[in-house]
Amino acid sequence: MSLAGDISAGTPRIHLSKDMQQLIYRLLAAGLLCVALSVATDAFFTTNNILNVLRQASLLFFLASGLTLVILTGGLDLSVGANIGLSACLAATVIKGTGSPALGTLTGLASGCAIGICNGLMVAKLRIPSFIATYGMLWVLHGLTYYYMAGETIHGFPPGFRQIGSGYFLGIPIPVYLMVGFLVAGAVFAQRTVWGQQIYAIGANPVAARLSGIPVDRRLILVYAFSGAMAGVASIVFLARLNSAEGDIGEAMTLPAIAAVLIGGASLFGGVGSVFGTFVGALILTLVLNGMNLLAVNASWQPLVTGVIVVFAVWLDMISRKRS
Repeated sequence: MSLAGDISAGTPRIHLSKDMQQLIYRLLAAGLLCVALSVATDAFFTTNNILNVLRQASLLFFLASGLTLVILTGGLDLSVGANIGLSACLAATVIKGTGSPALGTLTGLASGCAIGICNGLMVAKLRIPSFIATYGMLWVLHGLTYYYMAGETIHGFPPGFRQIGSGYFLGIPIPVYLMVGFLVAGAVFAQRTVWGQQIYAIGANPVAARLSGIPVDRRLILVYAFSGAMAGVASIVFLARLNSAEGDIGEAMTLPAIAAVLIGGASLFGGVGSVFGTFVGALILTLVLNGMNLLAVNASWQPLVTGVIVVFAVWLDMISRKRS
């Protein structure tokens, strides 16, 4: 994205790149949504609800930020929700068995990253389309998680560990601090590093990227490993938040994560998008879901609305590509 000022013939002009314009439109949409919900319900514009929105947006952002890099390469990771499930259950077992939250956290992160590496190897080395590879991984992970848990629930973790998902610091939920940290790190990595620019290049034209000497296979494995690791982060925050682990934890998170990335301006065709845009997308989607809850909309409508938003975002992306 670029912002440049131009003063000519005595008339100041500011040129905004197309990406910057779209990001501003999305921020305006989030602002208008806040105004509309404030008018529609008195419960929206309260401190507790705003903090709740930010906490929920952070949980979604952890998953969507890793998925953003995958989509930037032109791929898709459908296994992130199932990754949360298995990683959370393994982490819960280690915490209960050893009494060490640190060891359990490392287990969850390692599990998520290992699953991501498997996805990356299937895509980069076996040349399996990402949609097929990660869809297959989704069912493998579901099967492993349900077999491992056998219908049981693991609950009751140390209070210190639960602070990761439920604690506050200076009145702000701890997951929000984590979100800001990952947002800054992810934005700098994608926009300001050579590796980040190579990821954009791979998504824009993988053949040209190979011919220009970019190690495409290694970058793809790295991207899927990062997506898996962020699913591991989400699994730990979920575990600490819910104080329990069961087979279906995180199962419904995949579609909202994809929706957040697309609402944030990323293209399913690769090469377009940003981590900050995904943050805005996660915020907008969370506001929509929060608004439906406050307005007592039937919970069964929420997946429907999320699905419609995904279809609408893809349609807008296709129109934008045709015009460009």
